[in-house]
Amino acid sequence: MKIRAAVAREKGGRFNIEEIELDEPREDEVIVRVAGSGICHTDFMPWNGTVPARFPAVYGHEGSGTVEKVGTKVTEVKPGDRVVMTFNYCGVCTPCRNGQVSHCVDHFKANFAQQRFSDGSPSMRKGDETIHGGFFNQSSWASHALALEKTVVKIQDDVPLELFGPMGCGIQTGAGAVINSLNPNAGDSIAIFGTGSVGMSSVMAAVVNGCGKIIVVDINEARLELAKELGATHVINPTKCNPVDEIIKLTQGGADYSLNCTGNLVAARQTVDCIRIKGVAGLVGATAFGAEISFDYWSLLLGRTVKGICQGDSIPKLFIPKLVDLYKQGRFPLDKLVKYYALDEINDAVSDTLKGTTIKCIIKP
Repeated sequence: MKIRAAVAREKGGRFNIEEIELDEPREDEVIVRVAGSGICHTDFMPWNGTVPARFPAVYGHEGSGTVEKVGTKVTEVKPGDRVVMTFNYCGVCTPCRNGQVSHCVDHFKANFAQQRFSDGSPSMRKGDETIHGGFFNQSSWASHALALEKTVVKIQDDVPLELFGPMGCGIQTGAGAVINSLNPNAGDSIAIFGTGSVGMSSVMAAVVNGCGKIIVVDINEARLELAKELGATHVINPTKCNPVDEIIKLTQGGADYSLNCTGNLVAARQTVDCIRIKGVAGLVGATAFGAEISFDYWSLLLGRTVKGICQGDSIPKLFIPKLVDLYKQGRFPLDKLVKYYALDEINDAVSDTLKGTTIKCIIKP
């Protein structure tokens, strides 16, 4: 079928809105008419060369929309259903069989290979030219996306559909890091480094879990003010003081939990240094492959834990509907983070994301 999509033809180049061909769904696939698709820094990893990539390509991995067509063996959704599209996984490795699908051993191949995971075939083309789609099994910066039945999550009818695409990645990552991975008790303290969509989602989740002290660290003063509006009890600008010393002082010895929601290695080290003995530091923000960081050996030996977190340790078909319920209750105000753009405005949205002027840009094809 013919669709409109934002096509990147070279590393770091502009996105061109082009008419291309999208495959009809195979037996386990669905076609979704995209209502909204978030822009996430993970989209930039192949685009800017942080990870291997193919061009021309269509990105976008935080899509939501309405099911238009389904494959012959699809039973969980039908045309007309409203869905969020999320990450892919193999389903047969040990983590997947243990219900830890976000830690699939083939996570990179299943999501970054820009082709079908099952057989390596393309799903998009323009005449005889292959367009590399299938990014996170969706490539949703387009009017329509092709996804697998197992990676679409049906959501309620009484919510703004275009808002919830980011729950497929960044939002469930931040919220899940707190609710699923760290799971602090009511009254516990948590320090969150970074105020992007992942960090802000972590703040909202910390409020949901009843954290007593929610300390947010960032250099962006406007975002720190929003963090306070969302529930942060304390904010720290690391250009004005040593954040580790300040967190230890505020918590009388170190935070119970901490999260690094940035790709900054200095912040990652501070995330570990600011927790108390027996505290847990979660690392969420992605860096370039091969990046290394050192920790004080005795600091960890005394009982501190460093935990790597991917996709918020979530099972999307269970966790995303819970986040939607929290939004409906007014306890997860996701709409305070977003700004909408037309598909034709995608280069503006990319620029605003990179400059940090908008926390979560959502494309509305």
